[in-house]
Amino acid sequence: MQINFIIRLFVLILCIIPLKHNAFAGPPFLTDDPVPVEYKHWEFYLFSTMDKTNAENNLQLPAIEINIGAIPNVQLHFVIPHMIHIPNDGARTNGLGDIETGIKYRFIEETEHRPQIAIFPLFELPTGNENRNLGNGRLWVKLPIWLQKSWGDWTTYGGGGYAINSAPLMKNFLYAGWLLQREFNQKVTL
Repeated sequence: MQINFIIRLFVLILCIIPLKHNAFAGPPFLTDDPVPVEYKHWEFYLFSTMDKTNAENNLQLPAIEINIGAIPNVQLHFVIPHMIHIPNDGARTNGLGDIETGIKYRFIEETEHRPQIAIFPLFELPTGNENRNLGNGRLWVKLPIWLQKSWGDWTTYGGGGYAINSAPLMKNFLYAGWLLQREFNQKVTL
């Protein structure tokens, strides 16, 4: 019975993927969970992203994310990117991009009937050279709230927030995302 469910779920995912043209996942993307790194522990990620338009490509290659469990229920967050700007017309530039900092604070812990909830304000520091298209040129912020609830092998989390960006040609925007996952065993989660 579980095999039939897995096959149907896989076919459904394959059918949905072509319909979707913007996808946001967990870190380092826009959707996150409310779980901070455990106190006195840390995480380290090495990742890359690419933003493509008709006029240019912008890559974070590589980018480093560091999350530190500073105190119980509080995580300090840092992303340090190396940016590569590739315009269709003009010279390629590269160097340090805008550094992201943030503090995740879980203020409600999960119980049998209540989800865990956290805020995770993020500050994009204008450390990249705006004139070389390696940064935004101004401080901007993202103000999300994240929720999570688990039942046995099932977990759901997500939320959303508001980004405030006053740099030239930029806009403020709402964003949201949600995830539903099932753990089949220690090696397989869909």
